[in-house]
Amino acid sequence: MSREEAALLVLSNGHGEDLIALRVLEEIHRFRPGLPLEVLSLVGGGSVFSNAIQAGWLQRVGPNASLPSGGFSNQSLRGLLEDLAAGLPLLSWNQWRLVKRLARQGRRMLAVGDLLPLALAFSSGAPYGFIGTPKSDYTWRSGPGRSISDRYHRVKGSEWDPWEWALMRRDRCRLVAVRDRLTARGLRQHGIDALAPGNPMMDGLKRVAVPTALCRCRRVLLLCGSRMPEALENFRRLLGSLSSMHTPVPLAVLVAVGSQPPLSALERVLLDQGYRRSLPPSESLEAAACWVSGRRMILIGPGCFARWAGWAEAGVATAGTATEQLVGLGIPAVSLPGPGPQFQWGFAVRQSRLLGGAVRPCRTPSELAERLAQLLDDAALRTKLGGIGRHRMGPPGGSARLARLVLDRLHGY
Repeated sequence: MSREEAALLVLSNGHGEDLIALRVLEEIHRFRPGLPLEVLSLVGGGSVFSNAIQAGWLQRVGPNASLPSGGFSNQSLRGLLEDLAAGLPLLSWNQWRLVKRLARQGRRMLAVGDLLPLALAFSSGAPYGFIGTPKSDYTWRSGPGRSISDRYHRVKGSEWDPWEWALMRRDRCRLVAVRDRLTARGLRQHGIDALAPGNPMMDGLKRVAVPTALCRCRRVLLLCGSRMPEALENFRRLLGSLSSMHTPVPLAVLVAVGSQPPLSALERVLLDQGYRRSLPPSESLEAAACWVSGRRMILIGPGCFARWAGWAEAGVATAGTATEQLVGLGIPAVSLPGPGPQFQWGFAVRQSRLLGGAVRPCRTPSELAERLAQLLDDAALRTKLGGIGRHRMGPPGGSARLARLVLDRLHGY
C-alpha cells in the first residue's frame, strides 16, 4: 500500500473518546474524501460511528464488546474483576493481533483516549498520532490538592505518567495533542512536543434563543448518562431530587438522552414517581414525551442534546462528556454521584476540579435540590460559574485543527 493510499485506523477506548474521534474523522473526511478511514472501538460497541459507517465513508474493524464496567474498570477493583471475567484479556489479545496485522499492511494509527490505545498504537510498529482526551493538569492544580494522587502529579508536573511520556516521545509518534494548554505545557517540560489545538467536544454546540413555549419556565437540563443499568437508576435519583424543589414559576426539566435509557424505561420511572402523561406545549420542541406533576414538566428528547443544551439555565447530571459540553456552553450544573461503575464520588470530584467548580457534586438528593435552587435564583453566580466552564473547555473549532494536524503529520497532506 502506497503512502498516499495508506488507510488511517483510529483506536478509541470509550464513549466520550468515540465522540471526539468521530468529530475528527468527519473533518478528515471533509478535507480528504478519498482517504480510507477505519475505526476500532476498544471498549463498547462504538454506536456513535453507526451513521458514518452506513454512509459508507467509515469502516468498522475488529472485535469489540460491551464490558460490565462500561470501560471504567479503573474506577474500582470490582469493575476490573467483572471485565476480566467477561473476557477482557481475550478481547485485548485479539485486538492487538488485528492491529499488528493491519500495521503490516501499511495503516497509520491514531490513538484517542489514554494509555490503552496509545500502547496499542505503539505496539503496532506503525507511525501513530495520539489525542489524549481524559487527562488534564487542571484536575490536580485545582482544589485543595492534599491527596496522594495530587502530590504524585505535582512531583511529576503532569497528570500523564512516565510510561505514557515514553510512548509519546517515540520517533514513530508524529503527533501528541491534549485538551488544554496547561496540560500541553506540563508535557513539554518533559521533552514532548505536545499541542493543544482545541477541544472537539465543543464543536457543533452553541447557545440559542429559548422557544416561546419555555420562556415562562425555569429550565434545567437533566443528563443521566447512557450506560445501562446505571443510567436508569441515576435518572430515578435525579428525578426524585427535583421533587422537593418549590419554584414560584413552572420548572421545565429537559431530559436529553441517547439510545439508552429507552423511553419506555424512563416513563415507568416517571409513572412510579407520580407524574402523568401530557402533551408537549409545542411541537417545535421535538419532545418524544411530556409528563407533568404540579409545576414540574418533564420533556424527554432522545437525540436532542445539541438542540436543547443551549436552552438550559442550569444542569443536573450524572454524565461524563455531556456534562463537560454543557458547562463548556457556560451553563453550570450540579451532580449526584452514585454507586457507579462510572459516576462515583471520585469521578464526580475529578470532573468538578477539571471544570473549575462549574459543576458541583452533591452528597444527597436534598443537597442537590438546594444547590440547584441557588443556581436558578442567582443569575450572577450562574454567569460567574459559566465563564469558568467556558474557559476550561475552550472554544469550538478543535476538530478541524486536529484533522489538519493528523493529515499533515501522518499522511503528508
